[in-house]
Amino acid sequence: MISFDKYHGAGNDFLLLDGREKLPFSLDRHDFIADLCSRRFGVGADGLMVLSHKTDYDFEMHYFNADGHSGSMCGNGGRCIVTFAHKLGIRPQSADGLYHFLAVDGPHRARLLENGQVELEMQPVSDIDQLGEDCILDTGSPHFIRWVPDVGELEVLAQGQSIRYSPTYEKVGINVNFVQRVNGDTLLIRTYERGVEGETYACGTGVTAAAIAHVKDRPAADYQIKVQARGGDLSVRLKWDGQTASAIWLIGPTQHIYSGQLAH
Repeated sequence: MISFDKYHGAGNDFLLLDGREKLPFSLDRHDFIADLCSRRFGVGADGLMVLSHKTDYDFEMHYFNADGHSGSMCGNGGRCIVTFAHKLGIRPQSADGLYHFLAVDGPHRARLLENGQVELEMQPVSDIDQLGEDCILDTGSPHFIRWVPDVGELEVLAQGQSIRYSPTYEKVGINVNFVQRVNGDTLLIRTYERGVEGETYACGTGVTAAAIAHVKDRPAADYQIKVQARGGDLSVRLKWDGQTASAIWLIGPTQHIYSGQLAH
């Protein structure tokens, strides 16, 4: 039997497994992982994560997309696995009192806030490509940002697929974010995610990418951007120097949904 916990971060939902003693199954069982994430034939999730030991870190995060294959960095997944680590009794060992963990894109720091939210430090970003009015940047996962006047009116699946499966991105894939600016530093966002191959209720790296794209033509300063996804509200705190976004923190809620067991 495999024991698992299910969490969500602003509607972005994940299965989390404890792999500290031993891995619950071979991580190259892509079809099995996809079956677990299937909303009709499995538990149902946007992705699956395994937490394991890592020397010099509090833990390591292994992330798999809903299609069963290893994924790039997942921001909401990173926030959820910190809450999962706390539930397992793992406590920060560093003098700064923050969790230090390793993910596919490198080291991350995180903390649980008193209001129940989790803030996760993301990697600095300096490469921002402009394609007309659109932006392409990598925040641990590659993202395409398109500004729209009304995200509520979009056919996200069709328009997201048309970009994700265009000749430029078909082979490697890209996450496609449709973003609307409202009320100054507040954004509305809807995201088509590769690996899920559909719209998700939130995407942490997409929210981060949208916040950076929002400030990239503005003066150097510290910014806090509110981003409203379909599944809830997130925010991004960052420092922009005119070329690079640094000290990037993705902030938002996590929620334990339930624990369970299944045969494999």
